[in-house]
Amino acid sequence: MDIASLLGLISGIIFIILAILFSSGYDFAAIGAFGDPGSVMVVIGGTVASVFIAQPLSRVLGAIGAVKFVFMPPKFDHGEAISRIITLSNLARREGVLALEASAQNMDDPFLKKGVMLIVDGGEPELVRSVLETEMSFVENRHNDLRAVWDMVASFAPAWGMVGTMVALVLMMQNLSDAEALAQGMALAMITTFYGAIMANFFAIPFSKKLGVYNSEEMLLKEILLEGMLSIQAGENPRIIEEKLKAFLSPKLRVEEAGGSGGES
Repeated sequence: MDIASLLGLISGIIFIILAILFSSGYDFAAIGAFGDPGSVMVVIGGTVASVFIAQPLSRVLGAIGAVKFVFMPPKFDHGEAISRIITLSNLARREGVLALEASAQNMDDPFLKKGVMLIVDGGEPELVRSVLETEMSFVENRHNDLRAVWDMVASFAPAWGMVGTMVALVLMMQNLSDAEALAQGMALAMITTFYGAIMANFFAIPFSKKLGVYNSEEMLLKEILLEGMLSIQAGENPRIIEEKLKAFLSPKLRVEEAGGSGGES
C-alpha cells in the first residue's frame, strides 16, 4: 500500500470538509449543500462521455485499471537489479557467455531474459541495444497512453463543470422574481464548477502524476539492466560493472548497496 497516496486522499477529504465547516460557522448541515445529484451527473457523465469519444474503450479501461498502482505500487528494486547483473557477470566471467542461457530460463523478468538470450545467441551490441531500447520505448508509450486518459479527464472535468454552471444559470434566469430560487440556483451553479475542479485536481491530475513517477522508476530499472547486459557482453570486470551501474542510483541507495560503509554526501 502506498501510504502517501492514502494519506493524500484522506487528508484532502478531511480538509475540504473542514473548510466547509469553518466557512459555515461549523454548521454540519452545510456539508449536505454540496451534494447535488444533477451536478454529479453533468460533470462525471459529461467527462466520461468525452473521454469515451476521444479514446478507445480498451485504453480507457486500462487507465481505470492502472489506478490500482496509485495505491498498490509496483516494486522496482534497482539495487537488486544491480546484484542480479553482477551475479550474471561473475558467471559469464567464470564459464563464458553461453553459461548464461541456463540462468535465463529461470528469470522472471522478460526484459532481462530477452537481453540475456540476445547476448547468448551472439547478437551484436548495437542490435542488442536497438532491440531493448525499442521495447523500452513502446513500454513507455503504453504507459503514456494510459496517463493521457487521466490528463483528458483533468482537461474535460472543469469544462463540464462550466457546462453544468451554465445550465444552472439558464434555469436560474427563469426565476428572477423568486429571490429564494435565485439563491439556490446560484449555489447549484457554483457546485458544478466545484465538482469539476475536484475531479481534475484531486483525482485525475494526481493519478497521472503518480503513474508518471512509476513509469520513470521502471524506465530507470530497464536502463540499468540494459547497460549491465551490454557490459557483460563487452567482457568488463564485474567490479567495474558494479561501479558503473551504481552511478544510476541516488547517493542514499549507493550507501545502502555498499552496506552502509560510505558514499556521497
